[in-house]
Amino acid sequence: MASAALLVSACGSDAGSESERDDTAAVPDDTPFCERFDEPCYPEPAWFARESENYARTTEAPEMQASDPNFQVVWNTQSTANRLEYSARSAEDPHWSSGENACASWAGPCTGDPFRYPGTDPFYDEIGEVTPVNFYDSEGARLSGRVWAPRDATAGEQLPAVVIINGSVQAPETLYWWAAQQLVRNGYLVMTFDPRGQGRSDSQTPDGQRGSNINSVVFRRNLIDAIDFFYSTPDAPYPHNLPGSPGYEGDAGEAVTTPFNPIHDRFDRDRLGVAGHSLGATGVSVVQGEQPWPGTSQADNPIDAVVAWDNLSLSTSLDGVDVVPRVPAMGQAGDYFLAPAPLSEPPDLDEKRQGFLQWQAAGVPSMQVNIRGGTHYEWSLLPGFPATAWQGGDDEQGWGNPLAQHYTLAWFDRWLKQPGEPGYETADARLLADDDWRERLSVYYRSSRDFPLRDGQPARCGDLLRQCPDDR
Repeated sequence: MASAALLVSACGSDAGSESERDDTAAVPDDTPFCERFDEPCYPEPAWFARESENYARTTEAPEMQASDPNFQVVWNTQSTANRLEYSARSAEDPHWSSGENACASWAGPCTGDPFRYPGTDPFYDEIGEVTPVNFYDSEGARLSGRVWAPRDATAGEQLPAVVIINGSVQAPETLYWWAAQQLVRNGYLVMTFDPRGQGRSDSQTPDGQRGSNINSVVFRRNLIDAIDFFYSTPDAPYPHNLPGSPGYEGDAGEAVTTPFNPIHDRFDRDRLGVAGHSLGATGVSVVQGEQPWPGTSQADNPIDAVVAWDNLSLSTSLDGVDVVPRVPAMGQAGDYFLAPAPLSEPPDLDEKRQGFLQWQAAGVPSMQVNIRGGTHYEWSLLPGFPATAWQGGDDEQGWGNPLAQHYTLAWFDRWLKQPGEPGYETADARLLADDDWRERLSVYYRSSRDFPLRDGQPARCGDLLRQCPDDR
């Protein structure tokens, strides 16, 4: 257990001045952690009562959805429309091999948030334009995706961009449209896509190499492919679509692909972020550190910032490539994982911030945010799956997903926005807005930060929930 002195020193560049602001500094080091911070102590009944209340949050989303007739109508209507659209695509283009993917039709839970589709969401008429794209990965499987841009963006505007990669098992791109919409609304270009073996992308390569959990290397390799596609232009088309590539040969050149990024003329090629969920979070953790760039689009790694949704990874097993902290990275996690179950005892306070600690040890800016009562599905909006309330989205009527939105956008704004652009001036303040979000931070796992503010001052905190009312 960390001592009070250690926790205090983690909260600012001047431990002495921080101690003057922290009313825990005079508490003896041997005082139990729970008493030091006036929290229920295990195994007292109050601890279990708090855990019961905390765990109850995991049922908020499915209970709200099941009891809302309007949600059920919109969900079922969109699910049916998605099935019909998928059938029409299959008839029009028989070269797809996505039929084995459980979420190929984007129906049922794979619909995602049904209120984020054209015809229901005014976003598509008023804010963003979305263009479907498809391209071969480096091994010949065709990937389905979308590129997103603000409607008022014009050629030459040079906006930052974020490429989003899904989680595993079966998590299609529809589940992450909340992030794409938020980023576009705030001046970003975005790419969403289904990795091989997921959603509407091919289930396998021409020589039978599969994807998803069966062959999880796609969460590295397809992220690299997607970034290379995003950097393609008319003068430098995406190479894996060209004659001689594995996919072109497999389809005998008959399948229609998108030759280059249709929004390339609005992209600032020096400002790229990546975000990923679950195995996609492992993918972004690995790929951000690879140098030289293992793809085709440039010599140096183009990634400038990372957000990993559940969670920054320490894994060295993804395609045999180690995690090497290189760029500013934020990890986000929840109290519970795939199959939430009540806790029977206090977990390790540092369990969910190991990635943060690795980045911190490497001297690379980082932040960790853990959602109180959150599950693995705070970032993949699957109707009926255990999660805290996510209805309401951007207007913050929910619980976990609005927190994810706030910190995701603020992190990218901190590292990708330039002076004069929306979000540049306020990014630091939003990342330091502990009072606004403290009630949603986990009581079990430390949320932390260690990065420089725009004025050069350090923003360091070992425990956002308990220790740092003022980082300056």
